[in-house]
Amino acid sequence: MKPGKFITLEGMDGAGKSTQLEYLTALLQQKRQTVVVTREPGGTALGERLRALLLDQSSIMHPETEALLMFAARREHIDKVIEPALRTGSWVISDRFTDASFAYQGGGRRLDWNKLALLEQWVQGDLQPDLTFFFDVPVEIGQQRVSTVKTPDRFEREQHDFFQRVRNAYHVRARQFPERIRVLDARQPVNDVKAEVAGIIEVFFAGRLP
Repeated sequence: MKPGKFITLEGMDGAGKSTQLEYLTALLQQKRQTVVVTREPGGTALGERLRALLLDQSSIMHPETEALLMFAARREHIDKVIEPALRTGSWVISDRFTDASFAYQGGGRRLDWNKLALLEQWVQGDLQPDLTFFFDVPVEIGQQRVSTVKTPDRFEREQHDFFQRVRNAYHVRARQFPERIRVLDARQPVNDVKAEVAGIIEVFFAGRLP
């Protein structure tokens, strides 16, 4: 059986990932693909418990503890959801994956990227997304879009400088892996972003992405 494809969506809150995830799922289903939609942190029973701990605004933890919990949830996610789905030929769409760890823990928390790279290799081995959409939006716009959140989590409570470092780190990853990561300007109207997503998927299906 032909393995499925692994697509990830990245970006800060307020970039419109949820809307584009729904659109991308429908787009792939129209192309007669079986689609498994998941998220990080989370995706499994244990992962969701770790997610609750990581996002709980009352939780206080060392940045390295935070990173280790993220990768612990990811190991379960890969083992229980991602790899089994890919083996059966399903396409997996994940709302965030390891690029988020480099952005939030590496950029936002200023953790050593070499340590994160070691965790990435240990937890994932050779597994990498086939395609990543990075929905990029200036910090001010992202924060304005999520300003109506009534109970912000640990990350949503961070300040502007934290999110600027997150955004910068995402751009570093995009420059490191231009063959995988597609940067989309999420300031555009939603339908314009959808059109870009559809265009990239058409090229991806045609096998013309580098």
